[in-house]
Amino acid sequence: MTRSTTGPAPADPSRRAALLAMKLKALVRDHLGHDLPAPPAEPANSFGRGAALTADGTAWVLLDEQPERSLGAALAWASRQPALTDVAIIAESATGVLARRAALFGTPITVWVAVERLLVPAVTDPYPARAEVDPRHEVWRTVITEAGAEPAQEHGVLAGEIRGLEICRVVTDAYTDETRLEVGVGAHDRESFMMLHGNRPTAEALAGVVDAVVGHRRVDAPLHPLNRLGAERFLRWQVIQAPERVGAAWLRVADPPVPRPNLKDPVPCVAVGESASGEPMVVVCSVGIDLDLVPFAVDARQMHAPDALLVLVVPERDASPVTRRLMAMVARPVGLVVWA
Repeated sequence: MTRSTTGPAPADPSRRAALLAMKLKALVRDHLGHDLPAPPAEPANSFGRGAALTADGTAWVLLDEQPERSLGAALAWASRQPALTDVAIIAESATGVLARRAALFGTPITVWVAVERLLVPAVTDPYPARAEVDPRHEVWRTVITEAGAEPAQEHGVLAGEIRGLEICRVVTDAYTDETRLEVGVGAHDRESFMMLHGNRPTAEALAGVVDAVVGHRRVDAPLHPLNRLGAERFLRWQVIQAPERVGAAWLRVADPPVPRPNLKDPVPCVAVGESASGEPMVVVCSVGIDLDLVPFAVDARQMHAPDALLVLVVPERDASPVTRRLMAMVARPVGLVVWA
């Protein structure tokens, strides 16, 4: 079992950064067996999600915050350092996913688990087994459709969406083992909705939410929380409606390589299908500059169809140079479509 060696986070971020830098230097020094030169003091050498340094031609990066979503940030930092031959990633959690993604880059990347003062090679996590929807949940699919929502299945969970925004979910009661359709956007909203409208028939309640939401899930809709939430999934919905714009003949929603932790935080989303020439295709959509888009996307391709064409789709404002740099580091080609 891996234990943290950093202790509680200091209130002062600069002190936290200094402690992480000291920790990384000690880990690398012990691993290499010799002292390290003093790192440059320029701000450009800092790494906001942990600590980073270079030694003997290797970029060493210690991931502290959200390591499972920080491989891209580490590679972005490494890509700015001169004369490097490889990258070494150190983390205390999520190292199996990091190792799985690291193997898909042409740049040599090693992932290490920090156990006290020792660095242990990470063991690659397998992909999650395909989960089917509980047959008892399937009876709610018709209710979702008749209310005007779109049934959506992800890692065995059946939900209802309006243009990418989840507005209901089928659950099994932990105490009674009964299935029910909970209406609302996210767990807290579903709970509040049930408390306020518990006596209202489910189909009627869902239809009311559909009517309230659909007007906000339009390209020309005024800015509103209901179109800011799940913006990347709204983009995927648009791509699926017009697959020819990304070079596809058809596309459908597909599972991400790791389950979404919640509805609030933006995470890239996946579609699979065929290109116009009949080749398998994986499309990954993202809104906002997400440094982990490329590692997520290559992981999704490897999970669904390792030999498929991979295309990233982002709004024009989010087609950043760092995304293109990371694309160039991948072992197999990655395409980019700017959605306007």
